[in-house]
Amino acid sequence: MPACCDGENVRHKNRTPEQIKALTTRLNRIEGQICGIKKMIEDNRYCPDILIQVSSVQASLNSFNKELLSSHIKSCVVEDIKDGKEDAVDELCELLKKTMK
Repeated sequence: MPACCDGENVRHKNRTPEQIKALTTRLNRIEGQICGIKKMIEDNRYCPDILIQVSSVQASLNSFNKELLSSHIKSCVVEDIKDGKEDAVDELCELLKKTMK
């Protein structure tokens, strides 16, 4: 069974401690950026300043998505294809449609 599955309807991906730490660190930074935006609103900061910070959060989330997508393709998708699960390509295409709005 591939590393991204556990036989249930919910799929799982086994990540190394290093991968978990890297992804978590990125999310913690994004969380900090969000808190900063909230504080800016509470402090009645100028709208363009807040919008610039929102744009920065969006860029951070896009970067996070790129890293996670790359990992997904290199592990889960490749493993599924090696196991003869050609529907992995369709799943990937649907994922790309949903994430590239």
